Amino acid sequence: MIIPAVGQEMSSKNFSGLKFRNLGPAFVSGRIADIAIHPQDESIMYVAVASGGVWKTINAGTTWKPIFDKQVSYSIGCVTIDPNNPATIWVGTGENVGGRHVAFGDGIYVSYDEGKSWKNMGLKNSEHLSKIIVHPSNPNIIWVASQGPLWTKGGERGIYKSSDGGNSWKRTLGDAEWVGATDILIDPRNADVLYAATWQRHRTVAAYM
Repeated sequence: MIIPAVGQEMSSKNFSGLKFRNLGPAFVSGRIADIAIHPQDESIMYVAVASGGVWKTINAGTTWKPIFDKQVSYSIGCVTIDPNNPATIWVGTGENVGGRHVAFGDGIYVSYDEGKSWKNMGLKNSEHLSKIIVHPSNPNIIWVASQGPLWTKGGERGIYKSSDGGNSWKRTLGDAEWVGATDILIDPRNADVLYAATWQRHRTVAAYM
């Protein structure tokens, strides 16, 4: 909707259908890093929070429940629902930005029961995971974009692929020293085509850039 602003007074009635409402989770979790919506039931959502775990709603955001609080990492970078089986939820730990005040994680987790229980599936030296993608027709194939440690070289950084449901991982892009990955997308028309964004950033403690 386009409303000319010259020569007329703006009316609040013009925006009555554009209201937003806060879906939470309240004011306790800080920065929202990612959202995953159930492919068959849009009232079920999972929210990854950079400084407050993973939250789940089953009523379109009316109420929320923390489902990751018993795990080692509280900082979450991404959350993904397996399109082959929506009961399987993947979570990448560690905040997915490169600011000064960030918390690192301890790898990638999976839940096979809609978030009731979790299992660490490796990449424990990644520290900051940005994105997880599950193959749309093969749940054993998973790709992960890992930024890697922000303050040192090394770690598990770059694009990683698993062909066995997350039991093992192989780096397919990036290097072991500085080059990490910030995002990865799959072509919806061809699941064999992927697009990745990488970065190379050298930082020192107390640096502002």
